[in-house]
Amino acid sequence: VTKKVKSMQMFHTPVTYAMQGDRVGVCVTQFDPKLLERGLICTPDSLHTIHAAIISLKKIQYFRGALQTKAKFHITVGHETVMGRVMFFSPAPADFNEEVQENVFDFEKDYLYQEEYLSKDSVSLEENKENDQAGEVRLPKQQWALLEFEKPVTCPKLCLVIGSKLDTDIHANTCRLAFHGVLLQGMEDKNYTETFLPKLKVYKQKHKEGQVERVMDDYSVIGRSLFKKETNIQIFVGLKVKLSTGEDGIIDGGFGQSGKFKIRIPDGLKPDTKMLLTAASKKKPKGGKGDMTKEDESSKNDSAQPVTISLIFKRYVFDTQKKMIQS
Repeated sequence: VTKKVKSMQMFHTPVTYAMQGDRVGVCVTQFDPKLLERGLICTPDSLHTIHAAIISLKKIQYFRGALQTKAKFHITVGHETVMGRVMFFSPAPADFNEEVQENVFDFEKDYLYQEEYLSKDSVSLEENKENDQAGEVRLPKQQWALLEFEKPVTCPKLCLVIGSKLDTDIHANTCRLAFHGVLLQGMEDKNYTETFLPKLKVYKQKHKEGQVERVMDDYSVIGRSLFKKETNIQIFVGLKVKLSTGEDGIIDGGFGQSGKFKIRIPDGLKPDTKMLLTAASKKKPKGGKGDMTKEDESSKNDSAQPVTISLIFKRYVFDTQKKMIQS
């Protein structure tokens, strides 16, 4: 509703303007006061009401425990505190040390999904041991979170955000404030999951491993154990794989009904690889009684030095088509 201000007074003295911090009486013409409720008065477009937000954040060092993705926190933003669910993400590993522009979020970049906020105490003990020899634990210079609020909040842009666990026992000797940050991008559309989130390029790194079963010819092999029997192998056709012996291959299609598949090796198999695989396949007995037992024994022999197949790809969290991407 837009109405004209007829006059203003401050402590019974007429004034022509008011600013932040003033107590002012405003006379508005032709307006039913019952339509008005307690709220915020502001310059137009300086506040927005949002259902979700992207924030840059830092963990508060006194908070014990990890900050887990999908966890719920009390989110204090503007004049409100509401419950919100978080999803943490960081730059792609290659960009961990890159300087990040303050108070700006770049939607053109790829970001790595994190199961939890990365900090020195979130890295496993084994990784710490490895990193102690090599130097310090490698952490990104900046991390972000997607906040999804249980009810919409009204707040200014670039405002302070505080995440807390206010349901923690107040008598416990522990810090209830978990993280603080800056609200970089608010999502005003109620249907932000369909209209906005697909623009956010957060991906999960996927890694599958299988084994070469046998050689077909110099330029193709049959693989197994990479997919389940019921998997539609057709959606993986064309993806690149790497053999543990160094060859690069491409998934060419399924082979039979048991989840096996054919791999094309554009540059051909190395002589050593072919010899290794041929020797392994010669160990397999042909026909006769007790085939299953002998086959089990031969697979044990094969597993002594199998040629493994690695399939690495990334999948964007908010991609509705669930496409698999390889660099």
